[in-house]
Amino acid sequence: MKTYGDYGNSDEMVEHVCEQLASEFTGTFSPETVQRFVSESFDSLSNARVQAFVPLFIHRFAKERLRAAGQAEGVIEKEVPEVLFVCVHNAGRSQMAAALLDRAAEGRVHVRSAGSTPADEIHEGVREAMAEIGVDMAQEFPKPLTDEVVRAADVVVTMGCGDACPVYSGKKYLDWELDDPTGKASEEVRTIRDEIDLRVRALLEELLPVVA
Repeated sequence: MKTYGDYGNSDEMVEHVCEQLASEFTGTFSPETVQRFVSESFDSLSNARVQAFVPLFIHRFAKERLRAAGQAEGVIEKEVPEVLFVCVHNAGRSQMAAALLDRAAEGRVHVRSAGSTPADEIHEGVREAMAEIGVDMAQEFPKPLTDEVVRAADVVVTMGCGDACPVYSGKKYLDWELDDPTGKASEEVRTIRDEIDLRVRALLEELLPVVA
């Protein structure tokens, strides 16, 4: 995908992403609905620290939101359980949890993460701690919490974000008390990472007791 600098202006970039996603969601969402989701996603992510990836971020974020909206409305089938991890900044705990569950599940669970007040980038110490165990987070980014991703989730795991996450019936809500890795030394971040990994694996066994 093109980088931000390859477009003449932001309108051209948004239009290009809209065209791609309108094609992907033909028969599910109208071009007008796709336009709205893409425009909202651009407004949310236009301050991303790594500007070269902004179009990719917007495409991925808008696509995930559209998929979640379709699942919540029953027009897109859920093929696997949906898990959402939420913390305040979506720059540490929830990002690690999502990456660790995604790796452990090997496609048997679909994972999303979000923040009630997202930061503009993932903590460098978190990226380094994850890289130590072979998880590359170079193209991950903090995302704002939106209603449709909560409605689409089967399990919502919160991590220190209080009552910022809306509650809907029929979902499993968990609250994991974990230290915030912000400003922590490398060894402390590793400890948090390993604790999250243990909890993620236990959650996976609950979601997929037969095949986990």
